[in-house]
Amino acid sequence: MTGKYTYREIDESTVYSELEDVFILSPQRLRDICKVFVKEMEKGLENDDCTLKMIPSFVTNRPTGKEVGTYLALDLGGTNFRVCEINLEGQSKVRLRAKKFTIPDSAKTADQSVLFDFLAESIAIFIKEYNINTEKDINLGFTFSFPVQQTALNKGTILLWNKGFNCANSIGKDVVTLLSEALTRKQLKVNVVALVNDTVGTLMSHAYVDPGTCVGVILGTGTNAAYVESAEAIPKWKGGPIKSNEMIINSEWGAFDNERKVLPWNKYDQQQDEQSTNPGKQTYEKMISGMYLGEIVRLVCKDLIERKILFGGMSSTEMDTPGKFETAYMSRIERDHTAELTDTKMVLQEILKIPYVAPRDRRIVRRICELVAIRAARLAACGVAAVVTKMNRVDTGCTVAIDGSVYEHYPHFDNRMRDALHELFGMFSENVSLQLGKDGSGIGAAVIAALADK
Repeated sequence: MTGKYTYREIDESTVYSELEDVFILSPQRLRDICKVFVKEMEKGLENDDCTLKMIPSFVTNRPTGKEVGTYLALDLGGTNFRVCEINLEGQSKVRLRAKKFTIPDSAKTADQSVLFDFLAESIAIFIKEYNINTEKDINLGFTFSFPVQQTALNKGTILLWNKGFNCANSIGKDVVTLLSEALTRKQLKVNVVALVNDTVGTLMSHAYVDPGTCVGVILGTGTNAAYVESAEAIPKWKGGPIKSNEMIINSEWGAFDNERKVLPWNKYDQQQDEQSTNPGKQTYEKMISGMYLGEIVRLVCKDLIERKILFGGMSSTEMDTPGKFETAYMSRIERDHTAELTDTKMVLQEILKIPYVAPRDRRIVRRICELVAIRAARLAACGVAAVVTKMNRVDTGCTVAIDGSVYEHYPHFDNRMRDALHELFGMFSENVSLQLGKDGSGIGAAVIAALADK
């Protein structure tokens, strides 16, 4: 007994052992996942109707760092939406002014016109606030971080929505047309010259500074990756000869293993998937990205509460509500190195309203957070390893630019990925340089707009 709460007599180490069996991935499991990942990439480069879409971005040149010019960039992807004015000054130097806008929840699930009118209105506010000259047409690069079937540098039809978005009357429509029509309604003279996935933008932005960059990854609210592929390795490409002999491919890797053949899918993943807005889709994303990690922890906690292993079987409205255990709380709990785990207690009692949190409870919740986050980082490393393997860059090496809140802010995420890469590549893992590509997608859109100008 602890106070008035009854705990099942179960040893703490037994609880850890049970959870570790569910979440820990062996080096052999990582290798198996990586092998299947490479095969799925190859299939997607041959055919459009595969799980991994492997979409040609129509970006066939990387920057030299000498590009110059002033461009607008729009970055629509997760929680926030940014409008930027970007000055490329050559010599790999960039000046940037940006403003964040919060997208109303209603616009995320309304008719597409509501969302695109909101974007156009935000651009109008930005132009006015920063006194941007509109006498001549302004060129804009649009980073749109949702699955799109790109048909030209400035054309692409929406395949599906994720990350909590689901706009009606938009699937199969051209993103650039939808934005251009909204800009016309606002009487704004802005030309959308490039449609960019955020991973492609991250790659291009980092390549402006480091020419060895061959991969762009997003590990934030959602996840995806883009990389440089040789033209002859894309059998499905029907767009004619490519002078540079390289094409940046947007992999749309969040959908990897939707068939559940190789990923370590467990009952908590299954529960989360069933209650999501897109059941059966984005399997890989649901195991490694910020939108989902906190919810996995909540579902594990709920299971242990129901079995009277945690909190004496006492829950709360907050703990019972999907989405209430945020990934940010996991991050805070993993940063808690106090002897009594006082910050963990604060999250559980003050935010999640659990009535009583014994020291044992705090330790168990902390271990759940660790296990879910370690699995996420190791699975993310599998994706990076598969891309590097596909490019034949294990020996020669490359820079992987990574943007997103999970990679940037979650404690130890970077090191856990590096550890997994070492298990996969041994000493050759030193050749793969993981670098933070902060705010890359906006700058990347401007870099691509500059290359389109040329």
